[in-house]
Amino acid sequence: MKYISTRGQTEPKTFSEALLMGLAPDGGLLMPESYPHVSEVTLYEWRQLSYPQLAFQIISLFATDIDSADLQAIINKTYTAEVFGHAEIAPVRRLHDGICIEGLSNGPTLAFKDMAMQLLGNLFEYVLGREGKTLNIIGATSGDTGSAAEYALRGKDGINVFMLSPYGKMSAFQRAQMYSLEDRNIYNIAVEGMFDDCQDIVKALQNDELFKAQYHLSTVNSINWGRIMAQVVYYFKGYFAATQSNEEKVSFCVPSGNFGNVLAGHIARMMGLPIHRLMVATNENDVLDEFFKTGLYQPRAAAQTYVTTSPSMDISKASNFERFVFDLVDRDSSEIELMWAQVGAGKGFDLSRVLDKIHEQYGFVSGKSVHADRLRTIAEVYADDRQLIDPHTADGVKVARELRETGEKVVCLETALAAKFADTIHAAVGEDVVIPRPAKLVGIEDLPQRVQVLPNNAAAVKMYLKEQLGE
Repeated sequence: MKYISTRGQTEPKTFSEALLMGLAPDGGLLMPESYPHVSEVTLYEWRQLSYPQLAFQIISLFATDIDSADLQAIINKTYTAEVFGHAEIAPVRRLHDGICIEGLSNGPTLAFKDMAMQLLGNLFEYVLGREGKTLNIIGATSGDTGSAAEYALRGKDGINVFMLSPYGKMSAFQRAQMYSLEDRNIYNIAVEGMFDDCQDIVKALQNDELFKAQYHLSTVNSINWGRIMAQVVYYFKGYFAATQSNEEKVSFCVPSGNFGNVLAGHIARMMGLPIHRLMVATNENDVLDEFFKTGLYQPRAAAQTYVTTSPSMDISKASNFERFVFDLVDRDSSEIELMWAQVGAGKGFDLSRVLDKIHEQYGFVSGKSVHADRLRTIAEVYADDRQLIDPHTADGVKVARELRETGEKVVCLETALAAKFADTIHAAVGEDVVIPRPAKLVGIEDLPQRVQVLPNNAAAVKMYLKEQLGE
């Protein structure tokens, strides 16, 4: 399996090269040259597999330059009850109205990002050790990616992590998870801006080829192909758990910010998983909802991005969206270059001509949830099912209930545990409701925190990296 850039100006790469590279040299995102196809027979055989066994079968199709026995060992080390707090990785539960929630938030940082990031950390360590290389990770987070990356890479040989987050825009729990880490290879940077500003800085550093090469830069946010690949696995797991046979179809509802999570569902569908529809759930930052309804993609500036009670989705430029549009325009790199030049100039583009293709061929639909919606949904799920769901998952449940057709089976992907957003949960269900959290995370907000606040510009971040790396 080789990997090509959405911009078409990069030589095909191996999986290991794609893993360490992050953004392609031409500014594009790396994609498999083609998607592997899973036959009906294979789908039947996979139905009975455990999560690690299923992960091995799927990831083997993409990570073809890693020794099979080594890959099996890496996967077995990653997906354990000790790491994910549950004997069944990604368990599926049902609400009273039949909607399912796939539990993806039992990892170390209580967010779905752990599902991929724990694997990515172990893959990084393996490939770097095999090739005798070091790597400096530069990433951006709106709340959950950062902590998931830091917990996956803390103490790993040959890796430093520089994580940018928007100053003052995350929950107290999210900040504490990141800023309280004392590992010497973890560096937290709070940027005086929004998440999209952080993401733009990361891309600026990634696009500076000399700086990137000199300081061995890569990324672990969702532009890294390894993240997307690992997320494909839980769509298969969720499908098998929600159905009795492969004759059935399932729709997935996915709270979406940077588009990586639902992109993995698109890839699973392209591989042959019987997915009926992919429901994109946005919050007040509804650029993606607008696109899937109209075909118009109009990213907003940071100043026009709302700060909401589902902060991990406070994103107005979805970096993974380019990968889906690459498929949508039949992998025409020249068209991608033209459209993203317009995005870079602060404009958008119009793909209303292929709206039928978006809906019919690719199965995408969308909906929006706002603050009042998520509070009401959290309260309803607690009253009806005695379950506490986080605000992002509530956005997904609200949209799933709104879009569900008669008889349609819908699986909502859980984004995080309620404990990460106590203020919003209490606003929905009352101050007297106890929000459970793992014992090891009790009082985390009271720990000393270590973070560097920097102005909103790439030059300041470059200077900070140079000072810390001393090169």
